[in-house]
Amino acid sequence: MSFTLRDPSTCRWDLVSLGEVMLRLDPGDGRISTARSFHAWEGGGEYNVARGLRRCFKLRSAIVTALADNPVGRLLEDLMLQGGVDLTHVRWATHDGVGRLVRNGLNFTERGFGIRGAVGLSDRGHTAASQLKPGEIDWDTIFGAQGARWFHTGGIFAALSETTPSVAKEAMEAARRHGVVVSYDLNYRPSLWKSIGGQARAQEVNRALAPYVDVMLGNEEDFTAALGFEVEGVDEGHATLRVGAFESMIERVIGVFPNIQAVATTLRVATSATRNDWSAVLYQGGRLYKAPERKDLEIFDRVGGGDSFASGLIYGFLMGKGPQWAVDCGAAHGALAMTTPGDTTMATLDEVLKAMKMGTARVDR
Repeated sequence: MSFTLRDPSTCRWDLVSLGEVMLRLDPGDGRISTARSFHAWEGGGEYNVARGLRRCFKLRSAIVTALADNPVGRLLEDLMLQGGVDLTHVRWATHDGVGRLVRNGLNFTERGFGIRGAVGLSDRGHTAASQLKPGEIDWDTIFGAQGARWFHTGGIFAALSETTPSVAKEAMEAARRHGVVVSYDLNYRPSLWKSIGGQARAQEVNRALAPYVDVMLGNEEDFTAALGFEVEGVDEGHATLRVGAFESMIERVIGVFPNIQAVATTLRVATSATRNDWSAVLYQGGRLYKAPERKDLEIFDRVGGGDSFASGLIYGFLMGKGPQWAVDCGAAHGALAMTTPGDTTMATLDEVLKAMKMGTARVDR
């Protein structure tokens, strides 16, 4: 199988993402409960992919989301403008002055260190993005008159409310009508599904959206918890990963959802918060492609590594580089993104290309 990509000269964007954008508050080397100051970043699972495509890979990307129109929302706008992502289709919701009706999401994130794992605490009730409903976004204009080559969304957005899965489905259907490739990152977050039905509801939602997906992304926990496909030989702590078991699982996924043309999975063994074994695999056209394994990779901030893998992978596909190059690019970009703070990449394309060759960290002068 291979993707049929639209001519870039006929499209305004290379990629359009649908998702929530939150203000990340980072206590640096400290802990949330004892911090006296925080560094502010923007972030969101689907947004991070669009930003990676724009900042690292210099492609045209846009985000479809909603924000409450108050100073926090405008701070998020300012941060996104620095990231270069097109904000044409950001919807602004009138703020009620308190946040009873609509607000912007906050995400407190500890990086972790050594045996102390990273911690994420989201405060996202009643966010503007969670209140998006079908019929509010003109997807036929976005994918038709304006044009996009690739559409990306995922399980974080789908978990936000009762209406967001329908918005995602509406967008996917429109994308497919206009010949736009659709990717979906399962991105299972137990905290998001906890109060609305847990894994059972996550699987119901994600399995309903899977028939509209061309490229499915996730890690070992995502495919099990969000789609219901077990990976044999993976222990409870995910301390061991067998590539053969992943290949068998991926074949079962494609057997159930034959529309899926490619499945990509990050492989991570977290020996500590600051040292991980890192790799990735891509299954396409009946063949498995594996990125080089980076043993004992030093981690500065692991949040966003999977999103940066996705943006590197998508870049490889959009540039027609082939599956092996695409998975190598995604794995290298994800590894680099975890060497800097914040959700979003600070890597350059030259750094990614060097890392793909397993280059050293010698100083560049």
